[in-house]
Parts: sequence; structure tokens; C-alpha cells
Amino acid sequence: MKYTKYELARILGARALQLAMGAPLLVKRPKKLFDTIEIAQLELDKGVIPITIKHK
Repeated sequence: MKYTKYELARILGARALQLAMGAPLLVKRPKKLFDTIEIAQLELDKGVIPITIKHK
């Protein structure tokens, strides 16, 4: 699905916050990757992020 830049920002921000608060990772983390936003981007790229957008 194609998201607007605002939807992407909201999804990545929400998922990064979840990860920062201790949510389990849904992808295997590369050894040198610690930034929650980059991990959220990786999850979004793999299509495993548990957040959906409902368009009206």
C-alpha cells in the first residue's frame, strides 16, 4: 500500500515509540543498528509492522 508522507511519519513515529518502550522486535536486528526509527523503517520495509491505516 502506498502511504502519504504524513502517514509514514505517524506509523514510523508510533512504532519507534513502541520499540523504545520495550516492544519486541519483529525482524532480526543487524548488529550495528540501535536506532529505533531505523528499526521501525526496517520493519515497515519488510511489511511486518502491526499498524494499519484506514482511508475514508
